[in-house]
Amino acid sequence: MNKIFLALVLLAGLGGCKKLDLTDPTGPSTGNFYNNQTELELAVNDLYRLDFWGNDNRFFGDDNIYRANGNAVVSGTMTSEDASVKTYWLNAYKAIARVNSFIAHKDKAAENTPENIITKYEAEMRLIRAYQYAKLVTHFGDVPLLTEPIELGQAYGIKRTGKEAVLDFIFSELDFSAANLPASYAASAVRRLTKGVAFAIKARTALYMQKWDVAKAAADSVIQLANAGVYTLHPDYAQLFLKEGELSKEIIWSIPKDEKQKVFNGPEGWVKEYISRNAGGYGAYFPSWDIMDAYECTDGKPIDESPLYDRKNPFKKRDPRLTASIVEFGTPWLGFSYQPNPDSTKVWSYKSNSLVNNNDCKRVAAFASFTGLLWKKGIDQSWADRLLEDNDAIVFRLAEIYLIYAEAKIELNEVDQSVVDAINRVRARAYGVALNATASYPAVNVEMGAARLRTVVRRERRVELVDEGLRYMDLIRWKLAEKALTKPIVGLPDPKAGVPQDKEKWPFAAVPEIDEDGIADYSGFGADRKIILERKFDPTRQYLWPIPAVETRVNPNIIQNPNY
Repeated sequence: MNKIFLALVLLAGLGGCKKLDLTDPTGPSTGNFYNNQTELELAVNDLYRLDFWGNDNRFFGDDNIYRANGNAVVSGTMTSEDASVKTYWLNAYKAIARVNSFIAHKDKAAENTPENIITKYEAEMRLIRAYQYAKLVTHFGDVPLLTEPIELGQAYGIKRTGKEAVLDFIFSELDFSAANLPASYAASAVRRLTKGVAFAIKARTALYMQKWDVAKAAADSVIQLANAGVYTLHPDYAQLFLKEGELSKEIIWSIPKDEKQKVFNGPEGWVKEYISRNAGGYGAYFPSWDIMDAYECTDGKPIDESPLYDRKNPFKKRDPRLTASIVEFGTPWLGFSYQPNPDSTKVWSYKSNSLVNNNDCKRVAAFASFTGLLWKKGIDQSWADRLLEDNDAIVFRLAEIYLIYAEAKIELNEVDQSVVDAINRVRARAYGVALNATASYPAVNVEMGAARLRTVVRRERRVELVDEGLRYMDLIRWKLAEKALTKPIVGLPDPKAGVPQDKEKWPFAAVPEIDEDGIADYSGFGADRKIILERKFDPTRQYLWPIPAVETRVNPNIIQNPNY
């Protein structure tokens, strides 16, 4: 318990944010720290690390697969002893404890630090604390609300605070931060938290908790900043997620990663899992058929309704974000032509200008992508060349805010031109055209009505924000997890020795039925699909996470969530 609530010592080794002052404070204690501006800044900088930021595990939803490996969410096996749950809780309360310590001791620096500087750092810290509570309340429900340092003896008497009170605290803290942080910094300045980040956290949290008025107002505050030139949608969707897009004005908040700062993902456990086997990887992290089939055709209709869909050429006449996010068959990828067809045992190498063994088809390599699909979003040749990834981790961006605004207004039954403009801005950017070029993309309109626009915005969130760690909470808050996460994960059947691939059934033997919630049904594929993994989800408990067992054992006042 004391590890969580009394973690008042700032960590050394502040390598989490490039361009910040990352001087090692040598493990200062509250007794001899916070004495000047430098020490205040170090305390804030320490919480700009990936440990304390980021969206949910992308494998918790129905868009991503790691071979036939499940996890505690999709396998329905999450318990109060789960390591990911304990880490999530522990990291949040570590950050909260450090913020509480900062606020309690910041005035020690008042004699030598300008008041406005102290206030700005306080606003950053209160934003960080609010963000931690937002993560906690959306996953656990009621949680202990701690706003000041506590002694060990007090810790054993702590109880969970109702989520409504926690939400009120979160929104109040974010209002303070928005009022005391700048809208932006000069291009040459260090990247720090801004009022836009405060509004973005408030908008997402309110959306998740169905506080539609709050979500609408907070999202609109970000949109007003965009109207003033602080933010703008990046013109190239695919480029946004690469190194070239790191300074894009679409990004509201991201955590820097940099090889020089030794903050990056290495070959094992990340890079090789994503890149193709021909390029030296494993192709083990790959998209599901579910997400492949979620992309609409260019007429704005789902594939089971559109006359444009051709199951034998499934990447054609589809939303451009499909080929920006998933590698199209027969196209160059990381130095090779990507072709998972089991009969394509040889493939063209652009490196050697010759045919080579095709390790990305299952007839050559049994562990090639089980769905035949590979991720492209955010990945480029540098991943294969360097075998490391240091793309900045995007946490909030403008496109999500437009969709939050639209969804909140739809749920309030306030469908107007601002709603369709918000959706259409995101769609038009995807197609690389202007907002008013409505004949060049599947634009929506007010006459479609709230019910139909609700379906549109949910589909739009899925494909626009794919592989960004947001799908899981969408399934949770829409109460769709019990549907999406109980269907089996399916993929390509294993090729039979000596039996050629049936050309009439490649790459997909049928067209799945897609229901009103965008969930695909592959049962009609019969033997032309392989069940990779059975998913399970228990709606009587899994819409909330369990409180870590260590907390309930040490402190009986912490009551466990139902059915754990």
